[in-house]
Amino acid sequence: MTKAQAGILASLPEQGRYVFFTLVGAGADLQNSLKKLQTSVDGQQVVAGLGLQVLQQLDKKLPLMREFPHLKGPQFEAPSTPYALCLWLRGDQRGELIALTAKLTNLLAPVFKLDHIVDAFVHQRSDNGHGRDLTGYEDGTENPEDDEAVAAGIAAEQGAGMDGCSYWALQQWEHDYSAFGCMSTTEQDHAVGRRRSDNEELDDAPESAHVKRTAQESFEPEAFVVRRSMPWWSVSPQGSDRSGLMFSAFGCSFDAFEAQMRRMLGMDDGISDGLFHFSKPLTGCYFWCPPVCGGKLDLTVLGLQA
Repeated sequence: MTKAQAGILASLPEQGRYVFFTLVGAGADLQNSLKKLQTSVDGQQVVAGLGLQVLQQLDKKLPLMREFPHLKGPQFEAPSTPYALCLWLRGDQRGELIALTAKLTNLLAPVFKLDHIVDAFVHQRSDNGHGRDLTGYEDGTENPEDDEAVAAGIAAEQGAGMDGCSYWALQQWEHDYSAFGCMSTTEQDHAVGRRRSDNEELDDAPESAHVKRTAQESFEPEAFVVRRSMPWWSVSPQGSDRSGLMFSAFGCSFDAFEAQMRRMLGMDDGISDGLFHFSKPLTGCYFWCPPVCGGKLDLTVLGLQA
């Protein structure tokens, strides 16, 4: 039975790791590496997403697959940084994910070359299962759940080898805590559109508030996605911290995410999202997450049998 990669709809793990690869090989070497990936990734502990470059090398076209566009508004922009493959490693212990990273990197080399790794985690998980961004605001409050999550995040009626797939948008946002700290509590709440203290939505928030910019039901058609974002953190050899939010959204296409991103940038009405006052996206990439069949990635649409 074909189904979605289970990690897409599962609750967030305590620890996460986003492992990005570029593509070096092609032809039979690429096919062999994908077969190794197919049998080594179950979609639960590791969620796999393939970039457009892989499909192009195989001379395969998926109707809804495309590259992340470079989007630019009046004041801010969202960069496009494509990669060939991303593996989202999920678990409770960071050490396990480090060991798994080494195993998968060696398995896929030299066709897929490790580019970089982003370590992530859940911060202050509440009773409802939602964690908080490092600025202290709850993330994913309006996430669809259960059947609504399946409808928003998992493709259906697209045919054999496609039903159960998902279209994954990833952006690494870096926060400027100095800028955030210079804002008053009211300014911070108005930028997000919620009170940090109790997570209540603010009716009097400005139109630039993030909650208003991205209200999923306010789009035509409605723009629902399944968010699985996690805070990230890194430290340089010199000891300086960098951190923010790894924004992760799964959809039955990229359209809903793209509509939200365009509105955040003010591309239609000139109003930029309040988040840009203290955060900016460093990366932007799209991936196709194949379905799972018999405990393995279903890559039949790419000409690879399970």
